[in-house]
Amino acid sequence: MPQHGISFADAVRVWLKIALLSFGGPAGQIAIMHRILVDDKRWISERRFLHALNYCMLLPGPEAQQLVTYIGWLLHRTLGGLVAGTLFVLPGFVAILGLSILYAGYYDVSLVQALFFGLKPAVLAVVVHAGQRVGGRVLKNKLTVAIAIAAFIALFFFKVPFPLVIVAAAMVGYVGNRIRPDLVVSISRDEKDSNGTVDAILSDGVPEHVRPSFRRALRITAVCITLWLGPILVLAMTLGPSHLYTQMGLFFSKVAVVTFGGAYAVLAYVAQQAVDSYGWLQPGEMLDGLGMAETTPGPLIMVLQFVGFMAAFRESGGLEPMLAGTLAAVLTTWVTFVPCFLWIFLGAPYIETLRGNVSLNSAMSGISAAVVGVIASLAVWFVLHIVFANLDEVHALGASIPLPVWSTIDPASLAIAVAALVAIFRYKIGIIPTLITSAAIGMLYQLAI
Repeated sequence: MPQHGISFADAVRVWLKIALLSFGGPAGQIAIMHRILVDDKRWISERRFLHALNYCMLLPGPEAQQLVTYIGWLLHRTLGGLVAGTLFVLPGFVAILGLSILYAGYYDVSLVQALFFGLKPAVLAVVVHAGQRVGGRVLKNKLTVAIAIAAFIALFFFKVPFPLVIVAAAMVGYVGNRIRPDLVVSISRDEKDSNGTVDAILSDGVPEHVRPSFRRALRITAVCITLWLGPILVLAMTLGPSHLYTQMGLFFSKVAVVTFGGAYAVLAYVAQQAVDSYGWLQPGEMLDGLGMAETTPGPLIMVLQFVGFMAAFRESGGLEPMLAGTLAAVLTTWVTFVPCFLWIFLGAPYIETLRGNVSLNSAMSGISAAVVGVIASLAVWFVLHIVFANLDEVHALGASIPLPVWSTIDPASLAIAVAALVAIFRYKIGIIPTLITSAAIGMLYQLAI
């Protein structure tokens, strides 16, 4: 039994629970993790959770999957990180593979869409709740409030690239600490972390796996790069550099290192390349794949799995089309997520060591404030796209202002969202019963109309 008293089996059950509930994109997934790990289980403190999240938001790839990998690594070393990160992806992989088979073979996913109809409005309530809780703990003064508002405006109205928002927030936090330290709420390693089992243990001494090691860093880099790029090299040597699988391995490996800001930031590029350059998808199919990713658990970047499946299904090269598509889905998922483990296992020990660095933590505090703005922008985005079928856009002074078309309002989605908000905020009902009830109501409604 580890010193913190959390058994590996207990952790696995929690990681699987989080994975099965990981709907709603990064904001919803992080909200669920926060609710379970910080509020319910009290395994990790608010400060350490945000510190880890800030680091993950600076990395390419899905931040929610990297965050659960980080916390799994903190609890149970490398094996804990591998299990947590893999389980987070597994339900979505299985779900999208099944939907891809249905799509390619029957072009019908209506039953599944009915099942998940009620989940989106309920996830909106979870996101709003997370924004309220995190905002209450992070926005301690005028500067942090200003950073959060600026991040919301930049992302929602001006479509500023996500990495620029995060970097700007970090710079404001860093410079603000230099000019007016009293305006920056910095997380100090010496401050007492409350309500965190892991934090209480780490305060008594740093475990061996949390200490930075140059030799271990080299070993981790060598192993992860071999696992990441080795299969592509084998494919190139056996099937040739122009083979579909080789091309997909190279393309999606490149995508894996440029996905700053989550799936939406890179989907336009992937769609253009998959349709126009490679001819893997027909126009409009990328939206169908995104719809699958949005209504199944796991990171939205799992839509890449659908792209790989459809490409190999149509160009099976002598294999049975469904088998070719399944192999391509595995390859695409592999090269997309192996780099995520590299970033965490390589960088997390150094990030943990730097928790007491005032300058770094000032920058991290700026990012924490920006996270509130990010959550708020995603919450508003959810409201507009879930409750209304169509939106108009007004352009003024460089800003793009989405306006709902009130005649396209969806009363059922609105009612489920309001009910979920009341359940969580007023009656303190848990996430699982709220999501299950919402899904059941949504499915009954869809099947009845």
